[in-house]
Amino acid sequence: MTGVWVFEDGIVRRADNEAPGRGGGSGARPGKVLVHVPSGEVVTTYDVLERRLRELGWERYLNDSCLLQFHQRSTVHLISVPRDFARLKLVHMYDVVVKTRNVFEVRDA
Repeated sequence: MTGVWVFEDGIVRRADNEAPGRGGGSGARPGKVLVHVPSGEVVTTYDVLERRLRELGWERYLNDSCLLQFHQRSTVHLISVPRDFARLKLVHMYDVVVKTRNVFEVRDA
């Protein structure tokens, strides 16, 4: 694992985890946001995300207690995000970006 490691009081930890704009471990990194590129709108809720995905032909898939899932009939892609927006992480944001090329971006806040 790369990064800056500090050995202090018998404990090894990554020092760059405390840098501004870095998330501790829960939720998305505070310094990153998911942006709908054509409108410039920052995705702040699942209502916004779902509306933008529906515009692209994505549909809600199954009803899961832990996840929101979206699929497109014309592809095998499935976007899965945690049902609680506060638990949306960077990996989920990039999942949306990869599966909707040139429509969403992850940007610094």
